Amino acid sequence: MPQIATKRRVAHAAAEMFDLVADVGQYPRFVPFCSRLEIRRRERDADGREVLIADMTVAYKLIKETFTSRVALDRSQLTIDVKYLSGPFTRMENRWAFQPIDEHACEVEFFLTYEFKSRTFALLMGAMFEAVFRRFAAAFERRADVVYGTA
Repeated sequence: MPQIATKRRVAHAAAEMFDLVADVGQYPRFVPFCSRLEIRRRERDADGREVLIADMTVAYKLIKETFTSRVALDRSQLTIDVKYLSGPFTRMENRWAFQPIDEHACEVEFFLTYEFKSRTFALLMGAMFEAVFRRFAAAFERRADVVYGTA
């Protein structure tokens, strides 16, 4: 099963980066190929974390796919866990973790594992999918510079 893991040091506070990634409704404004994101439901889980059920549509040329995920926002641990619910994958999970370095910098960790339902779709999209998600973290860093300013 393909996996992607990145770790980046950014010149923004961990809480700021958490807030930026947690604001999933803004993704169509800056996330590569994200054409739509709809939050279906917001709730609290047994651990007190905010949980979102969201539909994300990814479009590239003639390909357009929508998938549904459960997004658990754990502000106390500065982590975001995403579990796949439905769409073109057999399985997809990703995790964000934000480790403070000081009050103006943090390390952002992003991990993704996925498997497409269709072997043909996997062959068609596999390399492009990985390239897009490698750019994913960089898009958030650029967005943070716009929202919070640069050092």
